[in-house]
Amino acid sequence: MQTVTVRLKISHERFQAYYQGAVEYVVAPSIDGRTIQFPARVLRPFVSHQGIQGTFEITFDANLKFHSIRLAQDDR
Repeated sequence: MQTVTVRLKISHERFQAYYQGAVEYVVAPSIDGRTIQFPARVLRPFVSHQGIQGTFEITFDANLKFHSIRLAQDDR
């Protein structure tokens, strides 16, 4: 498994396109400079009135398929 850390700040209004299914994937830079793509649906549990904000650890399997997401220790 490979873990990538990203910092996200997505407004509630902007995330609505993801939430409604109009956009399937989020593309974001990782803190180590790589660009990653992951399913937008995995962020739904983290949506607040302000949108999505925080540092997330995203785990991918050996085939680079999404496995899990969690808030980083610093954001808990």
